[in-house]
Amino acid sequence: MVNRRLFLASVASAAFSFNFVPGHVLGGPGRKSANEKLNIAGIGVGGQGSGVLKEMAGENIVALCDVDMKYASHTFKQYPNAEIFKDYRLMLEKRKDIDAVVIATPDHMHAPITLAALRAGKHVYVEKPMAHSIEEARLMTKVAKETGLVTQMGNNGHGGEGLRLIREWIQAGAIGAVKEIHGWSDRPGRFWAQDMERPTDTPPVPDTLDWDLWLGAAPERPYNPVYVPRAWRGWFDFGTGAMGDMAIHNLDPAFYALDLDAPVATEAQTSPLKKESYPAWSIITYEFAAKGNRPALKMYWHDGGKMPPRPPEFESERQLADNGIYFVGDKGAMLCGGWSGTPRLIPESKMKDFKMPPKTIPRSIGHRAEWVQACKDGKPEDARAGFEYSGKFTEGLLVGNLALRLQKRIEWDSAAMKSTNAPEADVLVRKSYRKGFGIV
Repeated sequence: MVNRRLFLASVASAAFSFNFVPGHVLGGPGRKSANEKLNIAGIGVGGQGSGVLKEMAGENIVALCDVDMKYASHTFKQYPNAEIFKDYRLMLEKRKDIDAVVIATPDHMHAPITLAALRAGKHVYVEKPMAHSIEEARLMTKVAKETGLVTQMGNNGHGGEGLRLIREWIQAGAIGAVKEIHGWSDRPGRFWAQDMERPTDTPPVPDTLDWDLWLGAAPERPYNPVYVPRAWRGWFDFGTGAMGDMAIHNLDPAFYALDLDAPVATEAQTSPLKKESYPAWSIITYEFAAKGNRPALKMYWHDGGKMPPRPPEFESERQLADNGIYFVGDKGAMLCGGWSGTPRLIPESKMKDFKMPPKTIPRSIGHRAEWVQACKDGKPEDARAGFEYSGKFTEGLLVGNLALRLQKRIEWDSAAMKSTNAPEADVLVRKSYRKGFGIV
């Protein structure tokens, strides 16, 4: 039982919409002085959201929203002055003093909540992956640009030194022209279950969970603990599988260092696919067109314990870690740790003779800290994983999930936002929503 103010009013299932109001009219999310604190609200605060808010605890945490009162109770206790809500729509309607929101819900609710917040004039930090569908990523990018608000996707390796070194080394020609990339992860593995059929039992919903609000935009289905908490990622309706959990980290260096846009085609090898959940493992191939001085290239994603081939000249006594990425160029190869980890040339003898290029890319004060500062300064460009970058990155990855879901090659026309050879992909590119939780 939460013994503080609890805003439990329910809303009708009719659509609840927001019209964007510029910050200078609201008097809230405009520019603040460096010493003035942001009023931040957390939405989805039981798991990852709790950790993100800890890094922002020096600001004013004024409101917390979660549909699971038990799962989020530890976070509620940390911020005794914050008002507690179950429904993000009611929170945004009532608390006009909120400057910015941190969103760490399951993937399927990222876009509905983000777009409601942006239209209400709030800066947004949304956990990875930015969106659950390609259309969502496009619309989120568009609305962020129109409002001029500060956005950031929560792939915190993007603020690290490794990401910058990788780009600087590649731009300096350390391995020549990149022609092939391999990224991988051990997940899902022991982290969450995939390769499942929908359960048939219908246990009672816990008293502390609002199941209807948890479902939000997703189609109705009975509650089951195989979905919540922390178990939703492997289901098509709620998550994006290992792609949204770890490719968003481990393939970030490829998109950033090589200025990759959407792929022109993707293909997928997987374990046998169930009707509603991601496979136990997958290997996804991305084909990218040439761009500027960069030739066309292929990128491969391996998950579920499937490992890439050993990099060229990789020392026989060394083993690949559980997560990572490597680049193969026409003059050598470069191996990097997971989460945009520190790069090194292969073999070690090349690393010993390597002359480090100048540091030409601005360094980050911290992935979350830079978002907070950008909000105060009113400078969206200073949040370097903002939607202008992360929208294209997210779209690129999700084209791979189209090949996985449909079990066929996808030829992708990014300008038209459609597959030219698989019209059946359109229902995945532009998904439908339950009334009251839409994106327009």
